[in-house]
Amino acid sequence: VLCGPGNNGGDGLAISRLLHQMGYGVKAFLIKFSEQLSPDCDANFKRLQQLDAHMVQVLEPGSFITEIPESIVIIDALLGTGLSRPTTGWVAEFIAHINGLENRKIAIDIPSGLPSDGLPEHNAAVMQCSDTLSFQFYKRSFLHPETEAYAGNIHILDINLHPVFIASTHTQYHLIDEAAIKEIYKPRKRFAHKGNFGHALLIGGSYGKMGAVCLSAKSALSSGAGLVTAMIPHCGYPIMQTYLPEAMCACSGDEFIAEIADWEKYTCIGLGMGLGQEASTATAFAAFIDKYKKPLVIDADGLNLLAQRPDLLGTLPAGTILSPHLKEFERLFGKTSNSMMQLEIARAQAMKYNIYIIIKGHHTVVVEPNGDCHYNHTGNAGMAKGGSGDVLSGILTALMAQGYQARQAAILGVHLHGLAGDIAASKKGEEAMLASDIINSMGEAFKTIASY
Repeated sequence: VLCGPGNNGGDGLAISRLLHQMGYGVKAFLIKFSEQLSPDCDANFKRLQQLDAHMVQVLEPGSFITEIPESIVIIDALLGTGLSRPTTGWVAEFIAHINGLENRKIAIDIPSGLPSDGLPEHNAAVMQCSDTLSFQFYKRSFLHPETEAYAGNIHILDINLHPVFIASTHTQYHLIDEAAIKEIYKPRKRFAHKGNFGHALLIGGSYGKMGAVCLSAKSALSSGAGLVTAMIPHCGYPIMQTYLPEAMCACSGDEFIAEIADWEKYTCIGLGMGLGQEASTATAFAAFIDKYKKPLVIDADGLNLLAQRPDLLGTLPAGTILSPHLKEFERLFGKTSNSMMQLEIARAQAMKYNIYIIIKGHHTVVVEPNGDCHYNHTGNAGMAKGGSGDVLSGILTALMAQGYQARQAAILGVHLHGLAGDIAASKKGEEAMLASDIINSMGEAFKTIASY
């Protein structure tokens, strides 16, 4: 057990004592890069010495640990959340030395050298662990892909922080949990009819890309919309009517959508899935955006058309949801150096245009117009394939058609999407699962959230 002179080291010394009392062979090393021990560390150091002085060894500056058998598990309690700057000197060299060992490494609360609310600098000295046992909540950095190589699998341990303390601590960064979903989800009333659940319109499809809007339409129906119409080019009419007889069709153009009309009767509209970027389609898109006044769901080629006409961002209806993946985000708002900077840019853009931005990824983030960010923790790497985003667009449009506000639809939608993906992965495996398997798992996902 590698212990620093702070409170994280105190935890490591306490763990050493508890492991010994449980019958494990354990050795603690106090890495003395500071003469001053925190009160917690000092108390646990003395208790361990009293139990067995041979169980703890102090390492003076410049010292290293060698000849550790590969069967030994290394517990990292060197540096905790109080880290204020990158590690340097002997401590950085010590971390690099431990990283070079093949032993399994488990971090306590956070890997040494990793910031809690930021990302490490390039080539920073950070402990590389297979698992991290963290306290009460995720550190924000754990939810970004750049830290996977350091934190490994995250295990959150409840340390019984008082609910009043938690509620009184302000933050703009939240985790979408069961309590948040329970607050949003509205079960159906027994005497409801299809008119109570809205009429969703999905605008998309083009020659060679009809699958995208087909998936969106099916996911909208599987997410509870009372009626679904797909506005597609004529070439896609037999495809849609064959693939999804439950959906209605409105046609525009031959191989690409040429006009967006008669949209007044629909409760919510989602557009962009397989839409293409033909000149006639771009013109129709811009004319529609200029006239439409209710919140939209915009994805895929809808986002690419916005990127070509950034002036249209200022005319988007308030509460519109944009759901870009990494490249679509870059086309819209520019490249960023890392995912945390990307999120900060998304916050600025959401506040500027009074819209919601869903940044898709392993921990998809819903960014609100007030700057609040909601990290989703359902979903898996099996969803990283074509069509998954089109499924999400259908879910979002269906939820808004049913009367959920944009904020509610975005938070509930990404949670349901990931949950259905997890159910699909459990049946098909991450490699083999398809976007359509996510849709086919929506029923079980709704049953699950109903039980929260």
